Amino acid sequence: MLKLSKNISSVYLLSGLLFLLLSVGAAIFGKYHLMGTSLTLMFAVGAFFFQTRPNIKTFSFTFWVFAFFIGSLVFPKVFLVVGGFDQRVLIVPLIQIIMFGMGATLSLGDFANAIKMPRAVLLGLVLQFSVMPIVGWTIASTMGFPPEIAAGIILIGSCSGGVASNVMTYLARGNVALSVTMTACSTMMAPFVTPFAMKILAGRLIEIQVLQMMLSIVNLIILPIAAGLVTHYLLNSHLDGKKWRPTTIILGIICFFLARSVGVMEEQLFSISAALVLMGFLRQKWLERGLPIVSMAGICYIIAIIAANSRTEILAVGISLFVAALFHNLIGYIFGFWGARLSGLSEGDSRTVAFEVGMQNGGMGAALAINVLNSNNAALGPIIFGTWMNLTGSTLASWWKGRPPKE
Repeated sequence: MLKLSKNISSVYLLSGLLFLLLSVGAAIFGKYHLMGTSLTLMFAVGAFFFQTRPNIKTFSFTFWVFAFFIGSLVFPKVFLVVGGFDQRVLIVPLIQIIMFGMGATLSLGDFANAIKMPRAVLLGLVLQFSVMPIVGWTIASTMGFPPEIAAGIILIGSCSGGVASNVMTYLARGNVALSVTMTACSTMMAPFVTPFAMKILAGRLIEIQVLQMMLSIVNLIILPIAAGLVTHYLLNSHLDGKKWRPTTIILGIICFFLARSVGVMEEQLFSISAALVLMGFLRQKWLERGLPIVSMAGICYIIAIIAANSRTEILAVGISLFVAALFHNLIGYIFGFWGARLSGLSEGDSRTVAFEVGMQNGGMGAALAINVLNSNNAALGPIIFGTWMNLTGSTLASWWKGRPPKE
């Protein structure tokens, strides 16, 4: 069995190298469509290769992100309007499902941990909501991006932390409890901090409706996470499932028909109905195994939809936008780590703060750009940033993994 696994891994590796060589040859002869196709296949095969290697398995998701991103630029029609259906309408439900999955991995105890680690949590939140928005504004201003794209760069810097930071912290031998607590706390602060940061820093670039953005964050982020928290509690409680499971399914169906009929708070009611029905049918093992896969697939699909809709702009400013996202991301790691070290936190806690500050919730930024700012171009910053942070986060986590913290 082990020999078969090694053989499959070798096939994936050789196939990836062949696709890489083919893409280089296509670039030399100016066959750019062939180059894009080859790169897409290379990243897809690479994702399967990393899946067979437990020590570097975390790179698998990163390669899927790049495969979907490049694939959407090569074959944009696949992710645009298909059969009269505009796939952009899937972005909000997918974000809500991802946030539901995030909430289902949390418990009220994670929020209570903030009381046990107040200095570390407070320091991380201050760094996250000060360094990242200001650095985003500085980069957007100095690199001369168009207003909507510049606003998107500031937006991703103003968002809360993403759940990917928890995984990277675990791999880097950081403080996972602190990471989860910081993610939870920054997410709860987002409805208040993100709109005002955008109003102050991006108000001259694009119109910012503070109240609308606050309500959208509650709808997109807070409600699904709250539903996930309830799901986590019920699935891990000693309550009799035969009593509450049928009730939740019935309530979910009622919320669904209310959303169809009244038209008031339609998206919220759909989210609640989906969560209630899931609570009725899901088992804990299904939740633990299925939601991470659904979340990763959802992130990849959202990236592809937005990239396909903004293909022209990406090809026009792509390289400079990638450079901006890379600097934004790396500066977050540096300020997070050394800010924590200079404040007296341990190396393990400092690694945690570095990931929390440097890795933002790209899905939240993209959804706000499309639904509140009404701009596909503003979503480019969050999408490119989210693509890069998975690559840099995986690399940094793998490097730290082999170097235990010196406490």
